Amino acid sequence: MIRLVRLTRLASVASLALALGCGDSSGSEGRTTGASASETGVTSLGDGDSGDGDPGDGDPGDGDGDPGDGDGDSGEGGSSKFDLGTIPDAAHNCENTGEETQSYIWIANSSQSTVSKINTQTLVEEARYSTRDTPGNPSRTSVALSGNVAVANRSGGVVKFISNVEECEDTNGVPGIQTSSGPNDVLPFGQDECMSWYTPFNYSTQRPLAWAQGDFNEGSCKYENEKLWTAGNIGNAEVVLMDGDTGVVEETVIIPNVIGWAGLYGGAVDGLGNFWTVDHNWNGASTLVYVDREMFTYQTWPVTGQVHYGLAVDSKGRAWLCGSGGASRFDPETEQWTHLPPANGGSALGGCMEDANGVLWTARYPDPVLVGIDTDTVQLVQSINIPSYVHGVSIDFEGYIWGVEFSGDEAFRVDPVNLTIDTVGGLVGAYTYSDMTGFALSAAGVPSG
Repeated sequence: MIRLVRLTRLASVASLALALGCGDSSGSEGRTTGASASETGVTSLGDGDSGDGDPGDGDPGDGDGDPGDGDGDSGEGGSSKFDLGTIPDAAHNCENTGEETQSYIWIANSSQSTVSKINTQTLVEEARYSTRDTPGNPSRTSVALSGNVAVANRSGGVVKFISNVEECEDTNGVPGIQTSSGPNDVLPFGQDECMSWYTPFNYSTQRPLAWAQGDFNEGSCKYENEKLWTAGNIGNAEVVLMDGDTGVVEETVIIPNVIGWAGLYGGAVDGLGNFWTVDHNWNGASTLVYVDREMFTYQTWPVTGQVHYGLAVDSKGRAWLCGSGGASRFDPETEQWTHLPPANGGSALGGCMEDANGVLWTARYPDPVLVGIDTDTVQLVQSINIPSYVHGVSIDFEGYIWGVEFSGDEAFRVDPVNLTIDTVGGLVGAYTYSDMTGFALSAAGVPSG
C-alpha cells in the first residue's frame, strides 16, 4: 500500500507543510481488460458536449518550437536540488510507516485529448486518461495537495482524476478497478474508474486552472474540502470556484473588460487560496486579476513591462509573469512591478515556477535553455542547456526541474546541480504550463485561522 504523506519543505521556505499525492506503484492494480462500464460514477452537469471553441490550441506563436542555438552558458547560480521524499510532517503526527512515497507530473496531450500520469521518480507513465467525450484540446493541469489532478480543456470542460488507484471507486460492478495501465491503454471517456467527475462549461475558451488548499484531517492524514478555481470566456470573463469533491460550481465572479483574443490565460493561488490570473493581449495592454477566496471580490492592475504570458505565485505571495527568459514580479503589498526583460524580445512565451530555494525557473523561447531567476533580486542566476525548447516548466518534490516541449512528444527532468537530463517520450502534442506536480500549491502555504 502507498499512502498519502505530508512533508516539510527545506531551504529558504520556512516551516511550510505540504502534501505529496501518492499512488499505486504499478498504476495497473485491479486492471480488468475487456470490461464495459455501464456507470461512470461521475457528477455530470450536462451532456458533456461543453465547448464550441476552436479545436486547435489557438495560441499565437505556436510553431515548430525551433530550439535556436542557445548560449552554452551552464551557469554557476545558486540553485540546489533537495530531497523531500522521506521527511514526515511532525506538526500533524502523520507517522511515516516506511511505506513508499511517490509524486507525479500530469502532462496534457493536447492533440490527443488525454492527460499522462508520469511518476517523477521512475519516469514511467503509469496511466493515460481521456479528458472529454469529444476533442477537448486540454492544456492546463493542476494538482491538489491530496495528489489528485484536474484538467481543463481549451474547448470547455474540467475533469478530475484520482491519483491513488486504491482510492478509485468501483462503480460498474465489475470486480477490480477498471483503469488505464499506461500510455497504450486509454479507456473511453467516462469508463475509467479513476475519473472522479467531469463538469462541462460552454466557454469559447477555457484555460486557467488552480486548486486551492483544503482542510487537513489529522485523523486520516488527508486533505478534505478542496476547492478548484477555473475561468473562461462567454461574453465577459468568468472566474469560477468549484467543489473539488463533486465538480459543482459554487461561486462565479464576472470580470468585465477583459481584453485579448484568449481572455483569462493563466491561473495560480497564494497561501490564502486567493486566485490570481491574467488576460493575454499581444498588444501589451494586459491586466493582472486577483479574486478573493472569502469575499469573491476582485481587483485588477495594468501589466507593465514586456512579459505577460506564464503566471506563477511565489512563496511570499508575489505574482509573476514570465516568458522568453524574462519575468515581471508584482508585489501586492506595494502594488509595484519589478522587471527582467525577455532575452530575445518579441513574443515572450512560456511558463514558470519557483523552487524551494527562491529561484523562479522558466525557458528562453525559442532557445533550448532553462533559466533561473532569483525571486528577491529579479536577476538571472543560472542557465541550463536542454535538448529542445520547453513551453511548460514545473518543479517536482525532489527538486528536479521539469520542462514540457512546445506541442511536442517529450518532457525533460533536469537536475539543477549535476546538470543531468532525463527524457520521457511518447507524449502526443504535449502542451502544459501550469502546476503540473502540485509543488507550487504546496509552496504557497496553507491558510490558518
